[in-house]
Amino acid sequence: MKQETWPELSFEKGNDTYQSIHLWTQIAGKIKLAKMPWINHSWHVTLIVTPFGLSTGDIPDLKKHFQINFDFIKHQLQIITSDKEERVFQLSGMSVASCYKNVLAALNELDIVIKINPLPCEIENAVPFHEDEAHSTYLPEVAENLHKALLNAQRVFTEFRAKFTGKCSPVHFFWGSFDLAVSRFSGREAPPHPGGIPNLPDWVAQEAYSHEVYSCGFWPGSEALPFAAFYSYIYPAPQGFSSASVKPGTAYWNNEMGEFILAYKEVQQAEDPSKFLMQFLDTTYQAAAEFANWDMEKLENTDFLKSGR
Repeated sequence: MKQETWPELSFEKGNDTYQSIHLWTQIAGKIKLAKMPWINHSWHVTLIVTPFGLSTGDIPDLKKHFQINFDFIKHQLQIITSDKEERVFQLSGMSVASCYKNVLAALNELDIVIKINPLPCEIENAVPFHEDEAHSTYLPEVAENLHKALLNAQRVFTEFRAKFTGKCSPVHFFWGSFDLAVSRFSGREAPPHPGGIPNLPDWVAQEAYSHEVYSCGFWPGSEALPFAAFYSYIYPAPQGFSSASVKPGTAYWNNEMGEFILAYKEVQQAEDPSKFLMQFLDTTYQAAAEFANWDMEKLENTDFLKSGR
């Protein structure tokens, strides 16, 4: 049997490419936002990880359906319609401004009318898309490795999701925060979220966190946490959760972020990466649910657990 392999990720080498991809996906995400009906917790705007990269999935327009793909194997941005039309742009050397102009022009040519807010979300000191010529770095190897990491994380997250019978999100990619995530809900309402996220209306955050939620995810790093990592948190955080004993032993509580953190490299270098990561997801969820007094017997898929998988 072929042993699973997780690629090495370097924030130092990859950050410029991550920033370009982040902003490009925001353009596609805002197009999806403009066309899709609202689904709770903003689940209608997320992207999906595919065997070739990231995709909006199907977006309905009045006259046709279309999809925007970021192909990290061919290194292309693709717009494909149900009328067999296609527009393709190379990712290498493409600035955020040219991405914005090219995509909107292509949609106009395809008779798809669209207008979006050109200011990026959840980014401090954001520059409007059409003015951003600074972000254009794209290293194919960085994108390929990020894609492979996302596929591996998605596989483990999907198995983790299957162990829960309560309300649970899909495993999906948020272009605002640039992370892959899955969320479990207790069913109980939560206190209003304080908001304050850059360039994001407070009501969006309040709707997203309207009910008690445990979330876990993966992101490739940020200036605040300059390395790829997995995270886990619960909202609202019950007293004692931050001091909970979780596994593996290298996982730790980040007080500034209010989350448990497990460095990606710890998973990547583990003898059994999937099992190592699942241990983090299972133990942080168990701690969150116990401290918050969730009805775990009702919410968990006991048939799955009894199967021994």
